[in-house]
Amino acid sequence: MRIENQLAPKTHGDFWAALRLPARETNLYELVHHGLSFELLDQLACLVQMSRADLSHAISVSPRALARRAKAGRFSTAESDRLVALIAVFEEALSLFEGDFTATRKWMDSPVRGLGLKKPLDMLGTRVEANAVLDLIGMLARGVLV
Repeated sequence: MRIENQLAPKTHGDFWAALRLPARETNLYELVHHGLSFELLDQLACLVQMSRADLSHAISVSPRALARRAKAGRFSTAESDRLVALIAVFEEALSLFEGDFTATRKWMDSPVRGLGLKKPLDMLGTRVEANAVLDLIGMLARGVLV
């Protein structure tokens, strides 16, 4: 029996709305620059059914830094940028797997040949890496074998 996330977005673009974030608009840029709310990490963890620790590791935030961000209530601009990249990658991967959260999580946490046998979750520390994951997802969606 497969259990799906009841809060899961039903269509492409709903992912950002489920997190109460504008999808790639001026408001998003301003939020990132100001620093995203720490609560967003917990909302994302709930939405994608992954642990806070796994998500913070994916965006290169150490446990000590995470504790400081929890106390401050927001992420730095750089951390917010990586968090937005994680959201974008997860949304595109979810679309690739036709809304199947289980398959998406499994793919995100598995070595992928098109990424040099690195896990997509381990490729979100820099914008270059995140773009490589997004490029790969785009190629897979178009049927390009890698």
